[in-house]
Amino acid sequence: MKRTLTVIRALGLMLMVFSLAYVMPVVTALIHGDSIMQLDFLLAMVWTAAFGCLMWLLTRHRKGELSVRHGYLLVVAMWTAMPAFGTLPLLLSIPGLSFTDAYFETMSAMTTTGATVLTGLDDMPPSINVWRHELQWLGGLGVIVLAVAVLPLLGIGGRQLFKAETPGPMKDSSLAPRIADTARNLWAVYLVITLACIASLKWAGMSWLDAVCHGFSTTGLGGFSTHDASVGYFNSPLIEFIMIVFMLFAVVNFATHFLVWRSRSPSAYLRDVEAQTALGLILFSCLAIAFFLWWNGVYAEFTTALRHASFNVVSIGASSGFASLDYAQWPIFAPLWMMFIGCIAASSGSTGGGIKMIRTLVLVKQAGREFVKLLHPSAVNPLKIGGQVIPNGVVFSVLGFIFLYFMTIATLTFVLLISGLDFITAFSATLACVNNFGPGLGAVGPASNYAGLTDFQTWVCTFGMLVGRLEIFTVLILFTPQFWRR
Repeated sequence: MKRTLTVIRALGLMLMVFSLAYVMPVVTALIHGDSIMQLDFLLAMVWTAAFGCLMWLLTRHRKGELSVRHGYLLVVAMWTAMPAFGTLPLLLSIPGLSFTDAYFETMSAMTTTGATVLTGLDDMPPSINVWRHELQWLGGLGVIVLAVAVLPLLGIGGRQLFKAETPGPMKDSSLAPRIADTARNLWAVYLVITLACIASLKWAGMSWLDAVCHGFSTTGLGGFSTHDASVGYFNSPLIEFIMIVFMLFAVVNFATHFLVWRSRSPSAYLRDVEAQTALGLILFSCLAIAFFLWWNGVYAEFTTALRHASFNVVSIGASSGFASLDYAQWPIFAPLWMMFIGCIAASSGSTGGGIKMIRTLVLVKQAGREFVKLLHPSAVNPLKIGGQVIPNGVVFSVLGFIFLYFMTIATLTFVLLISGLDFITAFSATLACVNNFGPGLGAVGPASNYAGLTDFQTWVCTFGMLVGRLEIFTVLILFTPQFWRR
């Protein structure tokens, strides 16, 4: 009971910190002279801070270290509470928007999925667009990792929370002796790359509003846009190229970026086998899909095919979700291949979703090791990636994760099929939400959005986004009897 109260206390403090996120849309509304939106965001800020303050006051004397299980409980509680409070400005300012759709939108933002139920983005108040994109940016590396960086996590076991939220199986490596320093290092790199992206997009011709919003969603691999036509609105090869570069930056482990920054040498990139494989797969797919589209006569010129294939393949492959055109009209092989690499290509410790490339490498190596074992039963054959021996405990964890991953995909797909969706829509929506890359195919393709789903289907997709962002174990462990036993 005492540790549960510690969870409530920490949740209250984090909500108070989260309320500071409303400052940016408030300033945006002030700049654009929108007093109504300014009031809406101020009310949302006060309500969020007041609720967090009340939780903290009721449990302020309950200090102590969190156990592993309570760390998972806090992470899930925070990732379900933040989108709930994030809905307040949307509900106050968008007429007719239901809580279900508002929660889907904010969950999509914070999990950097990029699926949306909103239309009329071009005419949306600037502060609302800034809020949606700021949530994506905050969710990119994780709000709890940010809290670890700035709070010293209130003395309640920052390492447990960091491990529970950080994507990928390798969660024990640190960039600094203290976990708070590691979190600060990651966020410093994240901020620098984001600012560089914003400046580049402004230089390429975007307005400041578009540059800030797309800079946030590009670095966070979120996929939200300020326009219904997404990046296709700009019809600019230069803007598309800049976003490709920064999406490829964001798909690499941010710890690797920090090591390059600290050493002032690119050698860390050359040692990162996961990054090399991920980037190699994405870039190879760009060329292959471009050739496929040109060969099938979709585009008369290879350069045109390369332009459109490169942007959309990188976007979906990196689990971002931008679109420069309706790629669902391409021959079916192309969008399905894009969704396939969107499931595996992102690196652990990046802002991308999906299985993560390190797990894919572990599975490939383990399969090869099984072949060797069949031929040489007594051979000692440790699993190595990049010269590093991977402990069997990590291998077993990866195998367990992959099983739960496929069972989650299958279960949610069947649930959506039972609810009345066609197979392509149900399967692609599940893949898009669990892997956090936004657009699917069919009724949820890049030329449409998720507004046509029923409330039940919307909640299923919302759950898929949460499970995918927290990498399945963190959420599903709460439904096991062992978790609640003393």
